[in-house]
Amino acid sequence: MPQEPTTRRTAQDDHTPDRALAQAGWPTPAAATPARDALITVMGTSDLHGNCLNWDYYKDTPYTDTRADHIGIAKAAALIERIRTERGRGNTLLLDSGDTIQGTPLATYYSVVEPITETGTTHPMARAMNALDYDAVTLGNHEFNYGLDHLHTWISQMHAPALAANAVHHGTTDPAYPPYTLKRLKVTTTGPGTRPLTVGILGLTNPGSAVWDRHHVQGRLDFLDLVTTARRWVPRMRADGADIVIVSAHAGDNGTSSYRGDLPVENASALVARHVPGIDAILFGHAHREVPERLVTNEQTGEQVLMTMPSYWGRRLSVIDLALRHEHGRWHVLAKNALTLNTNTVEEHPRIRALVADQHATTVDYVNQVVATVTTELSAATACWTDTPIVDFVHRVQTDTLTAALAHTPRADLPVLSIAAPFNRSAAFPAGDLSIRDIAALYLYDNTLIGSVLTGAQLRDYLEHSARYYAQAPATGPVDPADLTNAEGTPDYNCDQIAGVDYTLDLARPAGRRLTTLTLNGTEVTDDQRFAVAVNNHRQAGGGAFPHIADAPVVHNAQPEIRQALIDHATRARTIDPADFHTVTWRLVRDGVPLFPETP
Repeated sequence: MPQEPTTRRTAQDDHTPDRALAQAGWPTPAAATPARDALITVMGTSDLHGNCLNWDYYKDTPYTDTRADHIGIAKAAALIERIRTERGRGNTLLLDSGDTIQGTPLATYYSVVEPITETGTTHPMARAMNALDYDAVTLGNHEFNYGLDHLHTWISQMHAPALAANAVHHGTTDPAYPPYTLKRLKVTTTGPGTRPLTVGILGLTNPGSAVWDRHHVQGRLDFLDLVTTARRWVPRMRADGADIVIVSAHAGDNGTSSYRGDLPVENASALVARHVPGIDAILFGHAHREVPERLVTNEQTGEQVLMTMPSYWGRRLSVIDLALRHEHGRWHVLAKNALTLNTNTVEEHPRIRALVADQHATTVDYVNQVVATVTTELSAATACWTDTPIVDFVHRVQTDTLTAALAHTPRADLPVLSIAAPFNRSAAFPAGDLSIRDIAALYLYDNTLIGSVLTGAQLRDYLEHSARYYAQAPATGPVDPADLTNAEGTPDYNCDQIAGVDYTLDLARPAGRRLTTLTLNGTEVTDDQRFAVAVNNHRQAGGGAFPHIADAPVVHNAQPEIRQALIDHATRARTIDPADFHTVTWRLVRDGVPLFPETP
């Protein structure tokens, strides 16, 4: 099926009201019919992931990257206030499409170290979003990472309604959160005066939460199909008086899923646009891409649905303009367009910066605590294609944790293995002082540890699945890791590596037939051999669609937080020496010949 057109507009475009009206193809205020025409602007953020300020907590410096992007809601706030002044407060709305309260040490601190559920402190993201007077937010899958009690506490702190129409009480179709909200505006028209306008905002969350946070939601929440849910609620919103319907969806737009089974489609935003009539525009997220404007034709009405996604972490602000006319007693959308604005064009909003300054400072002090000394620098730069000491540090802590948990149990005699992936190629332990932020940069996610049992045959399937991360190596000549890794867009966090066994992956072979050796203490692993496997909760719940692990017997379920376990281990050890834990146990080869030198 041909893809609908995508238009890229940038912050350099003239974005005054008159210009937007002209782009929409209708009269400017001076020529428009008095009191019948209006322009409303819907602004949107998404995937903020706990980024309040333009700060890199892992480097202890203001954030920047190779594209000169900046991040943080304080940056977006400056653009939001500028547009509100330009458009008129009554003609603007502000939405967010989810993944708000997880992703930075700032968010982790107020979720794990001093959790808002215990202290009563207002979460920094709630502080910032309340100050900006959001009209609605959608729950993303990462909102469920810390459990429902934590989520409910954050929601209670938010002034804006938190929407998730397809998150329902287990075994029912009853929404567990508000499905939609109606915003009743008095919009300034192109002639004298104002007119009432009701905008309906429908929130749709990601069904993948049933997989990724199964231990938090199983038996309590179900996640329904986005298209089916939108078909249920859009007509009700119209019947309740919505003149305009905006969907805020935490779901990408390509119609695919990263998980298996009969769970509803993960990235279904474009499917909603195509199959559900009555929607004017969709703000969507989850995929961490910038989509300034995409137009999708609804198959039933033939009308075009405007879609936009504002990248992630506050890099961009989506801006939707809807040109309206009031006639025959109702509002009609005459034209629509969207663009994304780059937040690196403005300074942080001083009010937002001041609101979170104390919590930011507390987090900076925390992550800069020195917990150990490292004998030699350890880097993750080559961790996706070589067995590196820094990932083996994670393996050592996970192995030790599971071994201790299984001691004096019937499974104490099982060989203990560890599964981990290189989350961040820029992570490094410097020679000398090791701080909490160094460890946090290595282990970016708030995962917990689970122990499961896999057989030798299942381990082979698991490793073959992981090996899909690599492209097939050319027959001869040097190999550039950049050409070999991230095959078909597979992210680094799906490059799982297993410690405790020795194995070889031959990349001269096609995917599915690459594992050439798998041994334990020099002996080939048999299909029926059983292993206790230390794995993170995201993977154990089915994230990445790795085979067998989601259905494997669980033998340890205390779920200690892995990052904290790394910090605790370093604090106890005081000295981190790779000679204590690093052994090369896996290799990438081409026709049996190693592709890359081993990391010492």
